[in-house]
Amino acid sequence: MNEKPRRPARVAVVGPGEAGPELARQAEEVGRLLAERGAIVLCGGLGGCMEAAARGVRQAGGLCLGFLPGYDADDANSAVDVPLPTGLGEARNVLVVAGAGAVIAIGGGAGTLSEIAFALKLGRRVVALGTWSLCDPDGRRPALVAARDPAEAVRLALEAALARR
Repeated sequence: MNEKPRRPARVAVVGPGEAGPELARQAEEVGRLLAERGAIVLCGGLGGCMEAAARGVRQAGGLCLGFLPGYDADDANSAVDVPLPTGLGEARNVLVVAGAGAVIAIGGGAGTLSEIAFALKLGRRVVALGTWSLCDPDGRRPALVAARDPAEAVRLALEAALARR
């Protein structure tokens, strides 16, 4: 009777709020592939990689949650299905990764780095797709799992997210 319900995998897609064509293409493909595999996608809800990932999710008929820094749901990009205003500013990055079983980081600046750090602190696997390169303090082990392309990033993230359920 105490059987847990089988819920879809949840994967956060993080990246810069301003993204050039190649980063946007990768983020859109990641979003599409995740949705095609039944995952719920979490993101920061604004532009750049967040918008591209949400657009990919929408194309595949999936579900994308956008954790917004402000209080206005209308600030979300038009591809986000469920805008979640937080009023937390950049601190909303904790919510983006805490709700996920794994994180895919694409490109990025300091905001993406903060999401990576929070994800590592929370024990989430972070799959790196052209993002920061980090090692543990002794320099022996990479802290992130590198992916060669969007398909590999999605496979690695879903393996980790499904293992957490």
